[in-house]
Amino acid sequence: MERIDKLRAFLVDNPRDSFLKHALALEYVKLGDEAGARHLFEEILRDDPGYVGSYYHLGKLLERTGEMALAISWYEKGMAAAQAAGDRHALGELRGAYEEANDL
Repeated sequence: MERIDKLRAFLVDNPRDSFLKHALALEYVKLGDEAGARHLFEEILRDDPGYVGSYYHLGKLLERTGEMALAISWYEKGMAAAQAAGDRHALGELRGAYEEANDL
């Protein structure tokens, strides 16, 4: 909880910082707070659609909650964002997750 408290404190001073929000969302995932994590990932991608890393994690979260069609949609958006950013590594990870989700 100490890490979460620190991240929240940093966000008070920097409420639009996508990196801090992403880190906090990952902490929520570790705690099993799927709703809290989902809210943050969606907020990041609404406000900063170029923050490519959140697409993958949101998609995986949605897969775990049984929302496969929505997960696939986020993977597609993420692949487009990664391609636009020239982020080949993220594009590969998102493509892999997308293909795996489509095979289920």
